[in-house]
Amino acid sequence: MVFKRLLGSLGVGGPTVDTVLDPGPARPGGALTGRVHLEGGQTDFEIEHLTLELVARVEAEHAEGESEGVVAFERVTVGGGFRLAAGQRHSVPFSVTLPWETPVTELHGQPLGIVLGVRTELAVAGARDKGDLDPLSIAPLPVQEAVLEAFGQLGFGFRSADLEYGHIAGTGQRLPFYQEIELTPAPRYAHQVNEIEVTFLAGPAGIEVVLEADKRGGLFSGGHDALTRFTVGHHDSRDWNAEVDAWVRQLTEHRAAYGHHGVHGHGAPYAVQEHHDHHGHEGERGSGPGVGTAVAAGAAGLAVGVVGGMVAAEVVDEVGDFFEGEEEGGED
Repeated sequence: MVFKRLLGSLGVGGPTVDTVLDPGPARPGGALTGRVHLEGGQTDFEIEHLTLELVARVEAEHAEGESEGVVAFERVTVGGGFRLAAGQRHSVPFSVTLPWETPVTELHGQPLGIVLGVRTELAVAGARDKGDLDPLSIAPLPVQEAVLEAFGQLGFGFRSADLEYGHIAGTGQRLPFYQEIELTPAPRYAHQVNEIEVTFLAGPAGIEVVLEADKRGGLFSGGHDALTRFTVGHHDSRDWNAEVDAWVRQLTEHRAAYGHHGVHGHGAPYAVQEHHDHHGHEGERGSGPGVGTAVAAGAAGLAVGVVGGMVAAEVVDEVGDFFEGEEEGGED
């Protein structure tokens, strides 16, 4: 889906811009590649700069409830400083490194309902205009995929995914929002939790995996949220089913005192744990042997167990509606 329009701030006869991303999803921390195609207008123009802006639809909680908005989380100038003659066609290739915390939008080719986009801004003759907006698809990193696959193999199911505005206290989070992947509990944990939320905070050295459980209340106690955090290396090779099952057991069975940690921006108390990978201490997110074929071994099971039920057409329509609304809204 590519949107192309005249630059409104330049009036009729101005240049047009058309951004085309290379096929296939990108990955967090990897390269986003493509080309920006320009076509000159009725007169010559000096192209001052050509900038790509990554945007996301994000939910925010506040006193009045929840609202949704668009957050720009990266801006990169990919060209500029040249003259575009009347009627001339010019193509600018680009390769942009994505932030490590870029949210995952799909798993095994199935959309998760996360809306990301690439917005193109062209500055000409002192005027700036955002020329088009394209959907951005992001596949998980191998370790992210392995962890989600393990949840699927353990019997957890996909419920929803969203982006929350705010910061998870005590983490190395860099973006102004974080992704939550909400899972229904496996049968063995259904009597203990209503759902488990998974958040990945990736960085160059490894990934923080934050798990939050909405725990069920007992006969003499109300329900509450529990939260725990683990760190893993990008190249860790583990029995991920056993690893994730151990994480969930520690999360659901933990009896630490509650305290306000400002985690996820909620006001309710949390039982908080921290755990680190098997290769080092705090901050030493060491690397181990490569992740072999373990990730791919149960991929089909996760596609059914976690992502099953998501209708691709509905997500595509939702993305299209969101982008069209942005286009109609104009600049802030």
